[in-house]
Amino acid sequence: MPKMKTHKGTKKRFRITANGKVKHRGAGTSHLAIRMSQKRKRNLRGTRVLDDAFTRMIHDALRGNSY
Repeated sequence: MPKMKTHKGTKKRFRITANGKVKHRGAGTSHLAIRMSQKRKRNLRGTRVLDDAFTRMIHDALRGNSY
């Protein structure tokens, strides 16, 4: 049986920290930012830590396991 492949879309969108947490870019940062307040745009900068409920799925997708 061949090896399981890493899910490339997941690999591009998420990063695993040293402690096993999952970091990702927040939603709503790509375009249409002119209508947002400065405070909202400022808070959308950088990365966020993904909720623990989803970390198992991301780890499995990056390892090549099906979920």
